[in-house]
Amino acid sequence: MKTEPRTRLHSIDNLRIVLTALVVAHHAAVTYGNIPLWFYTEPAKDPSGVALDILVVFNQAFFMGFFFLISGFFTPGSYDRKGSRAFVRDRLVRLGIPLLVFLVLLRPLVNFGGLAQRPDMPYWMYYLGSWDPGPMWFAEVLIVFALAYAWWRSLRPAPDPRPAPLRPRSVVLFVLSLSLATFLWRFQVPTGTYVPVLGLPTPNYMPQYVAMFVLGCVAFRRGWFETLPARAGYLGFVVAGVSSAVLVPLSSATSGTVNSAVMAIWESTFAVSMIIGLTVLFRERFAEQGPRGRFLSDHAFTVYIIHPLVLVAIGYALRGLEAIAVVKFAIMLVVALPLCWWVAYLVRSLPGAKRVL
Repeated sequence: MKTEPRTRLHSIDNLRIVLTALVVAHHAAVTYGNIPLWFYTEPAKDPSGVALDILVVFNQAFFMGFFFLISGFFTPGSYDRKGSRAFVRDRLVRLGIPLLVFLVLLRPLVNFGGLAQRPDMPYWMYYLGSWDPGPMWFAEVLIVFALAYAWWRSLRPAPDPRPAPLRPRSVVLFVLSLSLATFLWRFQVPTGTYVPVLGLPTPNYMPQYVAMFVLGCVAFRRGWFETLPARAGYLGFVVAGVSSAVLVPLSSATSGTVNSAVMAIWESTFAVSMIIGLTVLFRERFAEQGPRGRFLSDHAFTVYIIHPLVLVAIGYALRGLEAIAVVKFAIMLVVALPLCWWVAYLVRSLPGAKRVL
């Protein structure tokens, strides 16, 4: 069944811009912090690196889950308009082609620095041995989610939209269920697990990613983005702050199973609270989009794809600069954000690129 598209929510497009900028900031922080999981890093030699690590931890707790929720929100409408075959084909084109482009064209340009540690190995062998989709693991997982959604829809007709308010009790139950699922999942997939070839950097967050994608699909049918009360946004930010003030120090004072449980509760509470808070804030304050906003929104996904190339280039350009970690992070970010959108504009100007991007 095909339906007419619902009015575009510019507040969600604006949220995608901010989340994309957070991705750039996240990897800039990893570049100069104490978590050296990036293509180019300069581990911090001063205490300011801890501030960057804190940014990474808080970012990680919610921002990719928010991306999956937004992706889930746009999935049912796309399927309804296009039908099963066209929907699957569209997802494979819009996600699969950028994934392949990153693997074949961009990845050799950003990970060559690691070859310096293996001088006895030819590059082609190093390239295959370090096979990793980098940040495009997001597209990789979204393809799986899209195929799963198409399969599920093939088994049952499209449910009719039923606008219904999101009740506080449902939010609490969701947080508790996600906390429990995350806690149990991490017995098998502990924090720090890396999946070779697939390149999933944070598989310990998979329960959150799945739950948020499903929640986005439900939110589309129930109209939750549009109907969340304004006070829910304020309450979301309060809960995010209070839970962080209480649970983050508690996690630092615990270890083992207790630490894992506390972290699962904090991450789930913080993620849901921040998502509610930001959703309401942008709906109430940033619901319009002029030409600049459209430009930033139209190029956001391309920025996500190409930002590793920009950050690695800036990292090498700044490696001779003597400064504390947080200063180099700030310089990189100020340069990287406009440069990423400029490069994205050039990429989308290539013939046929807008059909995919």
